[in-house]
Amino acid sequence: MDVEVRSLVERARVHAALGDPARLAIVDALAVGDAAPGELGALLEMPTNLVAHHLKVLQEAGLVIRGRSEGDHRRTYVRLVPQALSKVGIPPLSAVPRVVFVCTHNSARSQLAAAIWSRRSHVPATSAGTQPAERVHPRAVKVARRRGLDPEKWRTSQVNDVVKPDDLVIAVCDIAYEHLPAEARPRVHWSVPDPAPADTDAAFEAAYDEIAGRIERLAPLVAQSKRKKAGA
Repeated sequence: MDVEVRSLVERARVHAALGDPARLAIVDALAVGDAAPGELGALLEMPTNLVAHHLKVLQEAGLVIRGRSEGDHRRTYVRLVPQALSKVGIPPLSAVPRVVFVCTHNSARSQLAAAIWSRRSHVPATSAGTQPAERVHPRAVKVARRRGLDPEKWRTSQVNDVVKPDDLVIAVCDIAYEHLPAEARPRVHWSVPDPAPADTDAAFEAAYDEIAGRIERLAPLVAQSKRKKAGA
């Protein structure tokens, strides 16, 4: 009985948190990617103190968590708790012709993301880096093969050579997100920890699992559109 009461209390807290239109708008904004509080305020035209209040309520309801940027350590990013997504209806995204996953070196997270996406969605996907490495990280290749992906043709690329204006750009690391050029927008941010510093199979497996989970939630929301031809 105590378990049932606690469950009812938790559900009531979630429903109360989502009962405010402003908080529901924040949840919608975070449904596809992470954002700094200031970015949420700018997007929703909401003053800083009000954003802070609503985030506090959402955090206490177990709907969002915060994490510090691996790039600019002064910044924090807010993200939805994955289990929370089952409690809210998420609006679909506009149709896009292609998804481009970006990280700093294009040597692990973005490569894995593009491959996972291609297995999950009919929308084409590729990857690029803001500072491409000379080769894909060996542990990323190892994890890919262990998970049934084919990394044989993976090559690193520069973001400016890949991204087109109507691509849906998804930055899978904080540093790349903070340094994406303006022409790479619109963009989504996933604050996925870099597995390279740890340089262990476990770290790369954890990155794979987080990316795969995010793709599993996002892919059904993205419909494919045909890319417009030049001069059309």
